[in-house]
Formats: sequence, structure tokens, C-alpha cells
Amino acid sequence: MTRPLRNLYPSPGSNGLQVLCPAKVNLYLRVLGRRADGYHDLLSIMQPLSLADELLISPAPPGIFLDCDQPELPRGPGNLVWQAALEFQRATGKKVGVHIHLRKRIPVAAGLGGGSSDAAATLLALNTLAGKPLKGETLQSLAAGLGADVPFFLGLSPAVARGIGERLSPVKLPAYWYLLLNPGVRVSTRWVYESLDLDSLKRYKVLEEGDWDPEQPAAWVHNDLESVTLKKYPQLGEMLETLGRLGALARGMSGSGPTLFGLFPTLEAARQAGEELRGAFPGWMALAQGLTGQEVDPAWGEQTWMI
Repeated sequence: MTRPLRNLYPSPGSNGLQVLCPAKVNLYLRVLGRRADGYHDLLSIMQPLSLADELLISPAPPGIFLDCDQPELPRGPGNLVWQAALEFQRATGKKVGVHIHLRKRIPVAAGLGGGSSDAAATLLALNTLAGKPLKGETLQSLAAGLGADVPFFLGLSPAVARGIGERLSPVKLPAYWYLLLNPGVRVSTRWVYESLDLDSLKRYKVLEEGDWDPEQPAAWVHNDLESVTLKKYPQLGEMLETLGRLGALARGMSGSGPTLFGLFPTLEAARQAGEELRGAFPGWMALAQGLTGQEVDPAWGEQTWMI
């Protein structure tokens, strides 16, 4: 069973599209081995979040015009949004004329997939504005060429990812509440993967289909990449222990980090934990809800609170 592509809706009062680009967390991430092409085979369970960037995409004269509310981000080929627009142009054989405004809410290089989500939303929006010339398989292929996480964001539901992340199957997860913590340290994803001791990771059992009980997340939430990132930044491990003491049902690191998450049963429990941490934690902190794939309108983007 494949995951359906997201539906996009017109921006009120304009001829463009206003698109929310959700973050994600890796609730489970096992690195199964290194491939001959240098990439790694993975098994990951991901859930999109109500924390989201926002894209406003409008038709324009020929060319790709990108601006962003964060001036330090590139506005050309160094930005995945721009690359996604270029790849769409190549795939359709048509000169793209588009103006894209990116509003960032997801921290950059945080392990939350913000850039990948923005790229996926760009592909979907351009395809919608062009009358949907590209079908699902072609969009999936374009997304995979942009980055391992990009295909996941073409949908809006939790998924199990295999391969380098491009083989996706839907999975049912509750609308967990997340307390997200980002201390602001810079972590190179490439460095993390290159530093993995793959032999030592083999002692962990790989989850089989049905091994993850959504009601007992502490029994299966796991991330192999913590073995590298937490070793270099031991303060992250201390924060994870604190999240446990504050009542998190499970806690972990998303992607290669440095963002940590505590999973809570209710908004109030997550908010209380955040308030207790606020005085001692100087970094970025937010509350967000996990998406289930059943959301029917963009109101899910309002289920986020900065602390």
C-alpha cells in the first residue's frame, strides 16, 4: 500500500498556492549497513509534525525567484527549494516562471527535515499550478533525487521508510504531543554517518512489522545516530534524561540531531514539561502535535506553540 500524495489548496485572494511544509521526527532509526554507492540502508519510522514552514508560490515571468524571511539562507542553487523548481522544469521540459516566498519556522540543520519538506512542497505546488502533468511515480523519483527525506514529505502521514528512505509504506500512529528542544549546536549529517561504528550497532534487534506498539512507544523508540551525536555533545544525553524525569513517555533524537524530542500523552503534560525546562534551557523550544494523515484542512498548522 502506497501513501497518497498531499492535496494542495489555493491561497485566498491570489492566483498562487500557500503551502504548509511540516517538520518530522524519526521515532525509530536503524542503520542496517553501508551500500556500495556510499549511502546507508535504513529502517525508520517517521511522523510529520504540526510545526511547519510556509511557502507562497505564485506564477511569475520565466525564471525561478526565491526569497525568504531568513536572510542567511541561499536564494539560488544552494537552496533545495530552488533545486526542486529546477528539477520540475527539467522533468516537464517547460520553462518555469515562479515566485516563491519561504517563511521558516523549522530550525535549519536540526534533524527535523525542514529543507526536505520545503522541496517536496515546491514539487507538489508547481505540479498543481501546471495542471498536474507529472504523476505520482515521477514525483517520487524527482523527490528521491533531491534528498533521502524528500519523498516522505510528498505525503502527510506517518510512514515506515526503507532503503535510503525512498521506499515508504504507511503506518498508523496516534497524534502524539511533542516537546522539541534544539540547543543550537551544529551537527553535520555526513560526519555522523561517516563516524558510525556499524559493527557495534548489529547488537540491536531490528524491529519487524508489527513490533511497534503505538501505545507503548518507550519499548521501541530508538535512533542509532545517537551513538555518534551524543558522544560529541554529552549535554544532549543529559537533556534526554531530564525529559524522562519530566514524564515523557519516550524520548529521543530526530535524524542526526541536534533536535531532541519528548513524547507526551497530552498538550498540558508537554507544556508543563516545557515550562519547567525553560529556565535552565537557553535554546529553541516548541510544542507540536504529530500528524496522523487524517487531517482534512490546513488548521493542523495552528497546533504549534513556541515556549
